[in-house]
Amino acid sequence: MTTASKITLVRVALIPFFMVFLLLHIHGGADWLRWAALATFVVASVSDFLDGYIARHCNQVSDFGKFLDPLADKLLVTAAFIIFVEWGRMPAWAVVLVVAREFAISGLRMVAANNGTVIAAAWSGKIKTSCTMVGLIAMMAIQKGTDVANILDPVVMWVIVLTTVYSGIEYFVKNGKCLKLKG
Repeated sequence: MTTASKITLVRVALIPFFMVFLLLHIHGGADWLRWAALATFVVASVSDFLDGYIARHCNQVSDFGKFLDPLADKLLVTAAFIIFVEWGRMPAWAVVLVVAREFAISGLRMVAANNGTVIAAAWSGKIKTSCTMVGLIAMMAIQKGTDVANILDPVVMWVIVLTTVYSGIEYFVKNGKCLKLKG
């Protein structure tokens, strides 16, 4: 197993810790739990960039990594989104939109792969991921109910929604030919 894949596995292993810390905090636990959740999320988010860098620059790209890396990203972000809905900081419709985009792009990639085409990550998808990670980190860092959070939460939500919609449309415009219907 490559070093890049090991880092990705660590990211997957961090997800339950992140969830437990944040869920305990939002259900009346001490504030240090929010900071522990934030630190865990930051480490997991940074590991996403680190494993990709190592895979590309150390010639460690593998089929296992190509499968596990996007899955780990989706699990981490979806876990955060679901907790943010429970916490009352993110509307469910926005989370459904983001998750639907992830399913749609994954489906498009599967169909394309079945036809021998690889759909590489687009810059708009990378921007969407970066905005999502930074936004979620900011929301965790700012305590719910403060004046800053009351402004930050909807701004972050709209940035995530708009980058998600834009990148989803871009993927389908550029790669929709992979879905051409036969007679």
